[in-house]
Amino acid sequence: QVQLAESGGGLVQPGGSLRLSCAASGSILSINGMGWYRQAPGKQRELVATIRSRYSTNYADSVKGRFTISRDNAKNTVYLQMNSLKPEDTAVYYCNAGVMRYDSRNYIDYWGQGTQVTVSS
Repeated sequence: QVQLAESGGGLVQPGGSLRLSCAASGSILSINGMGWYRQAPGKQRELVATIRSRYSTNYADSVKGRFTISRDNAKNTVYLQMNSLKPEDTAVYYCNAGVMRYDSRNYIDYWGQGTQVTVSS
């Protein structure tokens, strides 16, 4: 089985910064895309940023210029550097990865349990 574990969430002041990490572990042959999504109470889950295996990236318009996604393929880890945080960034942030297991030829989406980010004064 495969597990994605997020860390780095917390409470920050508006304008502050946080760095989220997500490490994948388990029976992993390879990982394709990785990304971050977020969901606030009463709202739909939305894409924040994605990064492909050779490091091309995509960002939601709402976070462009403030957030940076990166990855370390040797460590099966994806990061999200969040700067200039706003109250509207408050949400549970979920890590996502397309993982090929040793016993499969298919990539399957896996999700972490989420980490809370709260931006408030």
